[in-house]
Amino acid sequence: MGGGEGRARVISGLNFNPKIAYFSMEIFVDPDIHTYSGGLGMLAGDTMRTFADLNIPVVAVTLLSEKGYLRQRIVEDRQVEEEDEFDPSEKMLLIAKEIMLNIRGEDVKVRPWCYFVKGTSGYSLPVIFLDTNVKGNSDWARELTSYLYGGDPDYRLAQEIVLGIGGFRILKELNFSSIYRFHMNEGHASFLTLELYRKTRNIDFVRRQCVFTTHTPVKAGHDSFSIKKVEEFLGYSIPEDILPYVTDNGNLNMTKLGMFFSHYINGVAKKHKETSSMLFPHYSIDSITNGVHSLTWVSEPFKRLFDRYMPGWRQDPYILRSASGIPSNEVWHAHMEAKKMLIDYINNNFGKGFSHDLFTIGFARRMTAYKRPYLLFYDEDRLREIARSVNGLQIVYSGKAHPKDEEGKRIIERVIRAGRRLEPDVRFIFIPNYDFRIAKLMVSGVDLWLNTPRIPMEASGTSGMKAAHNGVPQLSTLDGWWKEGYIEGVTGWAIGEEDQESDDQRDSRDLYDKLEYRILPIFYKFRERWIEIMKNCIALNASFFNTQRMVEQYVLNAYFL
Repeated sequence: MGGGEGRARVISGLNFNPKIAYFSMEIFVDPDIHTYSGGLGMLAGDTMRTFADLNIPVVAVTLLSEKGYLRQRIVEDRQVEEEDEFDPSEKMLLIAKEIMLNIRGEDVKVRPWCYFVKGTSGYSLPVIFLDTNVKGNSDWARELTSYLYGGDPDYRLAQEIVLGIGGFRILKELNFSSIYRFHMNEGHASFLTLELYRKTRNIDFVRRQCVFTTHTPVKAGHDSFSIKKVEEFLGYSIPEDILPYVTDNGNLNMTKLGMFFSHYINGVAKKHKETSSMLFPHYSIDSITNGVHSLTWVSEPFKRLFDRYMPGWRQDPYILRSASGIPSNEVWHAHMEAKKMLIDYINNNFGKGFSHDLFTIGFARRMTAYKRPYLLFYDEDRLREIARSVNGLQIVYSGKAHPKDEEGKRIIERVIRAGRRLEPDVRFIFIPNYDFRIAKLMVSGVDLWLNTPRIPMEASGTSGMKAAHNGVPQLSTLDGWWKEGYIEGVTGWAIGEEDQESDDQRDSRDLYDKLEYRILPIFYKFRERWIEIMKNCIALNASFFNTQRMVEQYVLNAYFL
C-alpha cells in the first residue's frame, strides 16, 4: 500500500463551495508535513492561512511529495541529502475519489488527500494533496508525487501534468463547479489552462478564469520542455493557434503558457514587476508585493506584547502600525526572551557557548550563488577586526542547497570553513536542516537580519519581513521587497545604492562599513535608539508587508475584476 492508505481516515467527499482554486507546486501547512522547500511553499501556506482568516472560499491544490524535499546533514562541512518522508495518514484525510490521467501513453491514477487550514475565526479551507502512489499504477507512476523538485526533466514534466491537469480534474471530481478563478502560483500548474482551452477553444473564456503570479526574475529559471516531449507525454498536440505565443525555440515555456491564458499577471514586488516586464515584454504585468502571515511568524514573547498593547492585531495586522507606543523596555524584554530561545537552542544542541548578550547576525535561505551567502565573509580580516572592536560577534547561518546545485553545496562548505577560521573572535554556527521551526527561532532571535542577493535576482524575499514582525531590522541589498520597505537608519540599512549593479568587493565593503560605523555603535552605545528602530520595523514594515494586505490586493485586483 502507498502513502499510509491502510491507516488513513477516509472520507467520501467535501461539503464545500469554493470560488477560487489556488495551485502551487509546494505549500507549507504543518511543520511535520514536508511538502515545501523554501520561500514559494512558505508563501503559499501563509496565503492559505490568510484566505482562511478572511473567510474567502478558496481550495488549494498541490502535490503530496510524501518523501519531502530533502533532510540535510552536514558531514565534513558538506551537505548530505536524505529523504524527508512523512506519513500523510497522520495529518490528512484520504478522500474516496480518484481520477485517471494518461501520461506518456500510460494510465496513471491520482487520488486526493486533504488537510484543513484553519483561520483565526475558525473558518477552515481545504488543501488538496495529489498522490499517485496508488495500487495499480506502475512503479514509475507511483513515484511521481514522491519527491519535491526531484528527478530529471521527464519527471518534472510528468509532475506538472499531474498538478495542472490532474488537479483540475480532481476539482471536477469533487463537484467544485462554482470555481470561477484559477490562480497559478508560478508556471508549474500551467497545464490546467490547456485543459480549459481544449474543452472550449475560446481563449477569452479561459482568460477570464485565470490569474498568474510569477516569482522568477531570471529567464533560465522558467520551466520549459520540448514540444515534442510535451506532446508525447500529453498524448495530443498543442493547439497550433496558440503555439507562437507559448513557445521559445521549439520549447513550451510554462510561464508563457500561464501568462497567455491569464487576464491578470503579477510579479511579487515593484522591482520584480520591472524585471518581469523586460523578460516578457508582450504582457501587461502588475505587482503585488509579497507578505507573511503575521500570526504565524510573530514569536510568543511578541504575541503577548502585541496582545497587551495592540489588541485586534491578530485579525487586522494593520493595527501593528501603533507599535511605536509600546514601552521600549518591554520591547527589549520581549526581544531578549526570543533571543534566549535561539541561543539556548544553539548551545543545547550544538554545544557552541553562544552568549545572550553579544550582537548576533542571522542569515538563512536557500543556499545558492545569486543569494551570495559568502558575502559576509568576503574579507575575513576586516570582519575579525570589527568583531574585536566590540569584544565579539555571533553569526547564525542556515539553509539548504538543491541536491543538483553543486555550486550551492560548495558555498555551504566555504561559509562553514570561513566561520571556523574566524573563531574565537566570531562565534559561528551553521544550523543544519533549515525548516519552519529553525526559521521561526532565527527571525525572532537574532539582532540583525542579513540579506545579500545579487540585483535584480531576488524576486521579493520574505525572510526579512518575518524578522520585522519581531522587531529585527534588516541589512540588505536593495532588491525585492527591501527596495520598498527600507528607510535608511529607520527600518534598517541598505547595502549599495538603488539599481546599482552588484559587485562583491564593493558590496562587502559597504556591508562592513554599515556594520562597523552605523549598526554596532547604535546597538551598543545608543540602546534607546536601537529599540526605536525595532519599533519602526513593526510599525512601518510588519503592518504593511503581511499576507492580509497582499490577499486583499489579489481579491480587488485579480479575482473580482
